[in-house]
Amino acid sequence: MTEGTLRRAAFWLVMLGAAGTFALTMGARQSMGLFLPSLNTSTGLGLGSISLAFAFGQLWWGLTQPFAGAMADKYGAGRVLVIGLVLLAIGTVITPYMTTTIGLVIAIGVLASGGSGMAGPAVLMSASVRMIAPEKRGIATGIVNAGGSFGQFITAPIAAALIVGIGWAAAMQALGLMVLLCLPAAWVLRGTPVHGAGASGAAARPVGAGAAVKEALRHPGYVLLAIGFFVCGFHVAFLAVHLPGVVASCGLPTQWGGWALAMLGLFNIVGSLAIGWAVGRWRMKTLLSLIYAARALAVLVFLLAPKTGPVVLVFSAVMGLTFLSTVPPTAGLVTKFFGPANMATLFGVVMLTHQVGAFFGSWLGGKVFEATGNYDWVWYIDIVLAVGAALIHLPIPEEPLPARQQPAATAAY
Repeated sequence: MTEGTLRRAAFWLVMLGAAGTFALTMGARQSMGLFLPSLNTSTGLGLGSISLAFAFGQLWWGLTQPFAGAMADKYGAGRVLVIGLVLLAIGTVITPYMTTTIGLVIAIGVLASGGSGMAGPAVLMSASVRMIAPEKRGIATGIVNAGGSFGQFITAPIAAALIVGIGWAAAMQALGLMVLLCLPAAWVLRGTPVHGAGASGAAARPVGAGAAVKEALRHPGYVLLAIGFFVCGFHVAFLAVHLPGVVASCGLPTQWGGWALAMLGLFNIVGSLAIGWAVGRWRMKTLLSLIYAARALAVLVFLLAPKTGPVVLVFSAVMGLTFLSTVPPTAGLVTKFFGPANMATLFGVVMLTHQVGAFFGSWLGGKVFEATGNYDWVWYIDIVLAVGAALIHLPIPEEPLPARQQPAATAAY
């Protein structure tokens, strides 16, 4: 085999490991809502108490990622991924035995969500960009992101079939054990705390997590990226949690809500791959501005359009194209600013702001509907936030910082 063939094979092995891991962890995490009615019936705690565990999990997933990223930057991604996958499996497997609110918070909100965060996008994308050549990083982050989208799309029907076939408790435990199939990927992505070349081609010397974050927070472009990602989290969580309710409030049958979510997941895969391809060809800040502007325009058109089934599906497809397509250019800019040395830590902090936005998007959707009987005011807020996010990305400088020099390098596939 030629050297080029070996490099291509190594590239796709890394992509399979990262995207496959994200597919199973994201799929397991995003399918938990299917078990909510059964958990409510089994425990008798009420939807409010059970939802508290899920809401805490949203925040904990975000809070975990900067710390998991710091561990991966220092010790390599492999150890972090193993711990994360095991915690996710344990939390999911023991959930059917929990009969109290605090028990569910620990199982779902701490163990499962924390494990999913440790095996989440901050660590997976950082591990990927360290192991491949700089010119392939855009498409690589798109592929990893699409893996999460594909997992979300394919795992939900599998979980639903398992619930029907073997019961909800056994189905949840099977889902938890299924994520352990990703353990071999931890070896593939194990990486090393010796870091390779950054965007400028110079080797980057890793610094401590605290020093890296302080440096990043002094970079105006990084701060603007974090603010924009807050908006992304608000938008994504509102759609993921409340889109079926939006469809129901339009007077459409229940099945249209399921189809809308399916379209959202399917076109999310297309959007992730497309933006990964585009990252290597256009300025990333411009792509982010266009994505947020497209969201604002799509929501405005949806508000003005007649609320028929086909309109809902078209709207869901358009939103799916932009759903998580912000991730590759955001991760790309973090790497471009600071190199791959502390990328897991720094992208983890940005993911934390995303999840804070997700908390407000999920919570505010329910509060507004309770107060007004519809979601219109959330859409208005979403339009304003999206336009603001589109504007604040325009002044972001795309030039990398001067590299911290160190004679180190890793393999680039």
